[in-house]
Amino acid sequence: MKIIGGPASQALSSRVARELNLEPTVCDFTRFPDGELYTRILDEDVDEVTIIQSIITDSDFVALLQLIDACEDSPVINVVIPYMGYARQDRKFKTGEPISARAIARTINADRVFTVNVHKTSVLDYFNADAFDLDASQLIGQHIRSMGLKDALLVSPDAGAMEFVERTAKEIGYDCDYLEKTRISGDTVTIKTKSIDVQGRDIVLLDDMIATGGTMVESIKLLRAQGAKDVYLACVHPVLARNAVMRLHNAGVKDIISTDTIERIQSSVSVAPLIASTIKGIYNHKH
Repeated sequence: MKIIGGPASQALSSRVARELNLEPTVCDFTRFPDGELYTRILDEDVDEVTIIQSIITDSDFVALLQLIDACEDSPVINVVIPYMGYARQDRKFKTGEPISARAIARTINADRVFTVNVHKTSVLDYFNADAFDLDASQLIGQHIRSMGLKDALLVSPDAGAMEFVERTAKEIGYDCDYLEKTRISGDTVTIKTKSIDVQGRDIVLLDDMIATGGTMVESIKLLRAQGAKDVYLACVHPVLARNAVMRLHNAGVKDIISTDTIERIQSSVSVAPLIASTIKGIYNHKH
């Protein structure tokens, strides 16, 4: 088995290879003078491959397609897309729109595809391959437990992310709750925890991804106003677009914790053990 990391997932793929006692396969990624991407796998052997590449930018998507094509002689191609960009456009919201998640999925020629906490698992049906979504809640839970927080409470920013928060809390035996928005008048909204008092407690706001951080900024301010001790943010995918990090810190976040599905300075939890054990599971099942 060869582990091939795309340009967006260099550290993660190296960690997965290490978990499997393999050397990561080195690739060359450069650009032609006209801006086109050049990709080359620097390994002659034809073997079963697992390509690991997040789709954060359009260029990352092109690199993934090139790597899959370069492996066309491999007997088995597994593709791991730790963060699948465009997955949020999983249906037509307005007439004339594409289903972007489907457009991406249809181009992936592989035997198996794996995502990590994809925005909606219904997206997996668009792949022409066996597709599976891996759940990082256990790893995030273990990290939160290791932080030694005071009477910690895991909080979902809305009822929608509650399932993910409940799984994480259950893993470590912590309390969990979600924030409820109540509209008082046309432009006044209050957000508060549904049933648990946050006074004096350490709070971890948890979601599958943080994009612009707008909702989180409001939530942090309100939780602090309600007497929460420290407010942390945790997510699987740290998209953290534009000035999100600065705005979150201005709102008083104590720390931002995320995984390396997108490799950021905030990525203190690696999903490598999750990916490695999945690959090992396939291999053990086959032999």
